[in-house]
This record gives sequence, C-alpha cells and structure tokens, in this order.
Amino acid sequence: MTPHAAPTEWRDADGKALTDYPRPSVAVDVAVLTVHAGQLHVLVVERPDDALALPGSFLRPGERLADAAERALRTKAGLVGTDFHQLAMFDSPERDARGWVLSMAHRATLRRDQLPTDATLVRIDGRTATATMAFDHADMVSRAVDDLRARYARRVDPSGLLANTFTVLELRHLYETVFDRPLPKDSFRRLVIDAIQATGQMSSSGAGRPAELFCRGADAELSAGAAGMLTD
Repeated sequence: MTPHAAPTEWRDADGKALTDYPRPSVAVDVAVLTVHAGQLHVLVVERPDDALALPGSFLRPGERLADAAERALRTKAGLVGTDFHQLAMFDSPERDARGWVLSMAHRATLRRDQLPTDATLVRIDGRTATATMAFDHADMVSRAVDDLRARYARRVDPSGLLANTFTVLELRHLYETVFDRPLPKDSFRRLVIDAIQATGQMSSSGAGRPAELFCRGADAELSAGAAGMLTD
C-alpha cells in the first residue's frame, strides 16, 4: 500500500499559516437581570482589584462559548441550570488593559428568589448600571436591557418574572419596571388582553378588592403595535 502523504499546512497568499498571526484571548460575560424592590437590577461580582464586574471567564481549550458561560455562572454567581442567550461580541482592542481580549456577552433573567440570597445587585437607571463597572461591562448591561425590552415588547413576560398567575395590575407594574416608564392603565389592558387568559380565579392578597387572575396565553404574543406604545 502506498502510505498517505502528510496533510499540507494551510497557508494564505502571503505564505503565512494561522499560527503566524497573533490571536486574541476569548472571554464570556453574562448580564443576569432581575427585578428587586420594584426596579431592574443586574447581578455583579467583585474582582480581586475590588472592581465590580459581570460573572465571566476566559474560554478554555475545546470549550464552547455556552459551556464557558454556564461555568462562569456556576463558579462566579452560584447559579446552575440558568437559561441564557448570546447578545453580542464586544471586540474593541482596548477593552481590556491586560491584553487583546474579545468577549461574547450573554443575558439571563431570573426572579430575585432564584438568585442566591447574598447576591450583589446593582440598580439599573433607565438602561445604565448605577455603579462603576470594570472593562466595558456597563455597555453590556445596556445591551442586555435593550434586549430584554425588545423581547418583552413581543411577548407577555417571556422571562417569567411573574408567577404563573397574575393580575393585570401586577403585569402592568412589571412592564413599567422593565421599560422604566408609567403606562396608562386602560391602554395597557387593551395591549395585553388578547395575549393572556382568564383563570376564573380571583386574587386573595392585599387589603383591596380581589382582582381577576390571568395566565399567559397559548402563544402570549403581543400586537404589532406594542413596541411603539411601550417605548414612545
């Protein structure tokens, strides 16, 4: 048998192999948003230099970005089994003083009772974290808030920040928190009423009159004009 020839190393038009080019390090960071005391917050961790940052980590050999993000949430924030998704790659060459580091930002959204009781939270004002953050993590938080709002403008509470059943008032208060603006009571009810289903039950908490309880509809899709009402 004729032995197979060794594979030829790939080279570009200049005769350079992949290893001839400098390579950046790759990191992941996760903005975990929650509602606490009626306002949006983001979970942060304290770095060795005392700076506040999002939970993150460098990508390890043979690891996928999602694996690295899951590991960062587990080891830095004590979160296991958290749903998250990618937001954007942050690639400014100057973003990290330690060297050339690209970071894939992710977003997760959890209820406050799903976070560790000792989690450090930073309040979000508008779309801006109210504390100084390391690297470009403040920009990641703003991108995460934009992404959250875009999804909430399409579906009823897609992140499950409310319980399985809720009143329209509770839903409106949540949307006012997410979008950081007051919403007219009657207009909001018209906006969501076709995307929620009556349960036939009434709320029993509070000193006021019991209110009808609803759950998310089969598809929970909001009307096409929802984004305009929620963001105008």
